[in-house]
Amino acid sequence: MTAKNTILVIGATGNVGRQVVSQLIAATTCKVRALVRNPAAGLPDGVEVRQGDLADPAALEAALEGVDAVFLMWPFHSADPAATVVDAIKRHTPRVVFLSSGAVRDGLAPEQQPHPVGQFHGHVEHLIAQSGLAWTHLRPSTFATNTLWWADQIRAGDVVQGAYGAVPMALLHEADIAAVAVRSLTQDGHDHAVHHLTGPEVLTQAEQVRTIGEMLGRPLQWQELSREKARQRLLADDNFPDSFVDPLLDGYADMLAAPRPSITSTVETVTGTSARTYRQWVSDHAADFG
Repeated sequence: MTAKNTILVIGATGNVGRQVVSQLIAATTCKVRALVRNPAAGLPDGVEVRQGDLADPAALEAALEGVDAVFLMWPFHSADPAATVVDAIKRHTPRVVFLSSGAVRDGLAPEQQPHPVGQFHGHVEHLIAQSGLAWTHLRPSTFATNTLWWADQIRAGDVVQGAYGAVPMALLHEADIAAVAVRSLTQDGHDHAVHHLTGPEVLTQAEQVRTIGEMLGRPLQWQELSREKARQRLLADDNFPDSFVDPLLDGYADMLAAPRPSITSTVETVTGTSARTYRQWVSDHAADFG
């Protein structure tokens, strides 16, 4: 891409979106525009900040003016506004890279997806695929940043409580998701591609806690809770959306019953660099647990 190209990052203040913005600025000559609720969100110098969100059609339309490609992160727990959002993108730009979900299963219609997260992400995927846009869908495995849910417990002591400690996950660094997104936005060869992204290893929740402890130099341990006690803990957490508690626990139960996650080489294939380990992620976020 040349300097005249403009990329709109929707969700620019999220874990992945911030990385997309930073990597675009560091590695390309593209102009970067960000649609954010809070204009004082501390994005890097050089970013053109537009205030608004996907629930504000007028702000979205204004942010899309003159844009050559869009990075789309879906912030809702349903697909209700998806048709309006996709129509707006189609009117203004030829290309979208959508941060979907690893919960989406190939070959199933949105309503056939077995998990609610897969259903609404699958619906957005379907609308994008039918829109005539050039598109790339990113389907990441479990975000390593999800383990920041334990930060308060870790600050309070050496025990992390939760349900389904034996659930195995291929945790993925947000910087690797962003690196694939940036290449999909700025390089040829990604049209109509579905990129299945994972980290390089599979760790259970209990192993994740031990890894955090090793990196922090502390004897952290996992304490298993019943599903109901874990549910009560999450519902009491003001920082965790109540509507997502049961889908999360249902997802963990399904993951525990399912075959062990497969590791993909997509991050390395697309970026030329191996996916970061969970130990690397903890090292990068050690201050967040302090």
